[in-house]
Amino acid sequence: MRPSPISIVDACGDPALFARWFRDRETWEAWFAFMRVLFGLPLDLADRELFTRCTGRAEPAAGGYREAWLICGRRAGKSFILALIAVFLALFHDWSSYLTPGEIGTVMILAADRRQARVIYRYTRALITRVPLLAAMVVRETDEVIELSNNVAIEISAASFRTVRGYTLLAALCDEIAFWRSDESANPDTEILAALRPAMATVPGSMLLCASSPYARRGVLWDAYRRYHGHLDPVLVWKADTRTMNPTVPQSVIDDAVDRDPASAAAEYGAEFRSDVETFVAREVVDASVMLGRFELPKALGVHYIAYVDPSGGSSDSFTIAVAHCYRRRESAHRRRSLCW
Repeated sequence: MRPSPISIVDACGDPALFARWFRDRETWEAWFAFMRVLFGLPLDLADRELFTRCTGRAEPAAGGYREAWLICGRRAGKSFILALIAVFLALFHDWSSYLTPGEIGTVMILAADRRQARVIYRYTRALITRVPLLAAMVVRETDEVIELSNNVAIEISAASFRTVRGYTLLAALCDEIAFWRSDESANPDTEILAALRPAMATVPGSMLLCASSPYARRGVLWDAYRRYHGHLDPVLVWKADTRTMNPTVPQSVIDDAVDRDPASAAAEYGAEFRSDVETFVAREVVDASVMLGRFELPKALGVHYIAYVDPSGGSSDSFTIAVAHCYRRRESAHRRRSLCW
């Protein structure tokens, strides 16, 4: 991929491109900082302070990131920024060296269903068709795909590990991923990401960008936060409350939400994962009982094991087995003597 001759932040200030969407630039400064970090652009002091606050890291990766997770409150502007990044990657980068004749590179927008994906698609369509320089590159347009003259298509799709196969992906933009189906589903979020990543493997510079307001402490969003937030790693996790990213949201709206339901408001506007919607066992209890990196143990001689099996009932449900054994602590001689006496 040959880099764009103009940065995404500069494009937002160009009257011939996207400046009309950013008339009040001060209210977008947090998003400009995020995009500078994402694309490896120079940062000023304010950018660095916000980066540390939102990522828990001291320094960003010098060359930007190929995978990023946005955990932001409602009305923070996530969907529009995803659309902007989709347009920038599709039209401002040269992907031709990675596409064979007749092959189409796809920037895919995924959501829980197509109706939700159309929110980003409408932003995307406006960013292209209302800019004459970019509208001239549109070859074909439908309700679900925009094909461009540079052999790139922007397409929406429902989140399914079956429907994303067979594409050459330049980018995958996953919206509200915390509300996709989790492991108990026949179409789990982990399998969708597992199907997306190979489709980007042969395209240097391709990008996986997942964005959502948080919900329960489970699923791929929670897993990414737990693994990468605050750690030096090539995966970026950016976590910020609504007003940090969009100061135009009135504080009174958030205060009213807090009065009605503090736990819900903390997730919806504060970008905090909820602990009041846990499953049977709290997440901390499970984490404290698990050794990271241990997947199996050999059978110990002389130990009696008990297993419980919950097989699938013939549908697409999971097959589960649990194995346990008892630890019997031997009492000291003094303890035995005391009990006998």
